[in-house]
Amino acid sequence: MEKIKAIGITAVVIVAIATIATGTVLASAQAAELSGELTIAGSTTVLPINQECARLLMGENPDLRISVSGGGSGHGVKAVGEGAIDIGAASRDVKAKELETYPDLKPVVIGKDSVAIIVHPDNAVSDLTMEEASKIFAGEITNWQDVGGSDEPIRVITREGGSGTRDCFEDAVMKPFDYTIYGKALVKPSNGEIRATISRDEAGIGFLSLGFVDTSLKAVKIDGVAATVDNVLAGDYPISRSLYLTTKGEPEALPKAFLEFVLSEDGQVVVEDMGYIKVSAVATPAQTAAPAATAVATPAATAAPTPTPATPGFEAVFAIAGLFVYAVLKRRK
Repeated sequence: MEKIKAIGITAVVIVAIATIATGTVLASAQAAELSGELTIAGSTTVLPINQECARLLMGENPDLRISVSGGGSGHGVKAVGEGAIDIGAASRDVKAKELETYPDLKPVVIGKDSVAIIVHPDNAVSDLTMEEASKIFAGEITNWQDVGGSDEPIRVITREGGSGTRDCFEDAVMKPFDYTIYGKALVKPSNGEIRATISRDEAGIGFLSLGFVDTSLKAVKIDGVAATVDNVLAGDYPISRSLYLTTKGEPEALPKAFLEFVLSEDGQVVVEDMGYIKVSAVATPAQTAAPAATAVATPAATAAPTPTPATPGFEAVFAIAGLFVYAVLKRRK
């Protein structure tokens, strides 16, 4: 009878401990669920990454609403600096002037990209030197025949001022030869617009993010080097840049959760699926335009989520209960 009573008491204890453990697990899951509204805007290069990561996060958190839009890197930096949005996306380094205006900006590298010079697939030109490319976009070389193509005028298509893609292109292609982009070039507001225009224009030439290159375009080689992820990582392809998500000051709960997701394994799969280079392969960039006191945070520092206390599993619960049974029975002997 004493043994039966002891076993009965133990069963009650097991149920109580299991109930507590289950409640802890449920409370932890509820605490982890995200809710509220988050606004993200800026670079059209980073836009596909943000859109897909937002879709995945909202799928896991029904009460979460994430608004994602483009507008260009300059818009993203300004809007987040002014507090109009939660996260600003940029496909270039934050400029010194921007940091002077908004000294509490916190840019975080979430991937790496390259800028490809693109033409229509039927264009005979497949390779340009960097100097030829700079002269074409400066309006000095005006006929495809001068670079091995057909006798046809070149139509130059570019991005708008403030675009991170344009800034990267100008720094790598135009500035080394002291050129500026042709004033009569056709200006387009996004990577998607550049792609659509070049895919329909056999005489056109433009530049866009490597992640936007598809079979409707041809990316020309630069000095014999193709615009590929492997060549960018090897340092052989000369036009590349880092991709950023920026907050105003240290991120609050929702912006922090989004940043952590983008830098997580699942988020970095999205980065790669979109044609970019994941952050684990990217060294923290030197912020040459910014004072040392405002250096960009390293991905590792930002990516590491705050550890959460381990929740006791049911194996531990029953192990404790077993010890309790043993102690009771031993005492009854």
